[in-house]
Amino acid sequence: MLEGNRVSRISVRGFAVASATAVTAVGAVTGVASGSVGQPSSDAEATAGDSMLLADLPTGQQAQVQTASLTQQADAQAIAADVGAKKDAEESARKQAAADAIAKQKAAQKAEEAAKARKEAEAAASRSSRDASSFPVQSSYTVSQIQAMARQIVAAGQFQCFSNIVDHESSWNYRAVNPSSGAYGLFQALPGSKMSSVAADWQTNPATQIKWGLNYMNSRYGSPCEAWSFWQANHWY
Repeated sequence: MLEGNRVSRISVRGFAVASATAVTAVGAVTGVASGSVGQPSSDAEATAGDSMLLADLPTGQQAQVQTASLTQQADAQAIAADVGAKKDAEESARKQAAADAIAKQKAAQKAEEAAKARKEAEAAASRSSRDASSFPVQSSYTVSQIQAMARQIVAAGQFQCFSNIVDHESSWNYRAVNPSSGAYGLFQALPGSKMSSVAADWQTNPATQIKWGLNYMNSRYGSPCEAWSFWQANHWY
């Protein structure tokens, strides 16, 4: 009877030691996964020497200890995977935030440029309404005179684009006629009579044509420079 009690105590002690050993081993794995570094505890050192007692346990108890050990190892690995996934998500969010900030900055800059172009176009339209009729009527006009008119009507920042279109359309000839289509004037309006919306002297007055051409570019494209960009891509406007 005494011997039986002794065996029972050894078995229980072996189960406890094996369990402690398994937990300690798993704890070490968990510590590595979470990034901590340290020395084994004195309890771990004490139980390590008795780890062989696991072989003395009944098969069922051995399975329980091994299952507990594997479960804790799996938990440790899952924790490590969660930490890695969290870091990846934070890095992805940081990159997306930076990309969004750049996109917003570009959009704001584009909106600012568009607003500036509209303001210039509105100012030019207002100036053309005031100045187009202020030029004395002549029987004929030189290219330099026509260009001087345009400079007084078109905003300085838009003039070069405006001039580029006129250069390609008529070479500043306010009486230019396309023999095929009948398009007329500085801007080769088709039909030319649409310029009568500005004044009845559209055939002979460059100032009337300039005003009409500027209004057309502003209303259709937003500004002469936007009209010139379209012309460069399509060779018409």
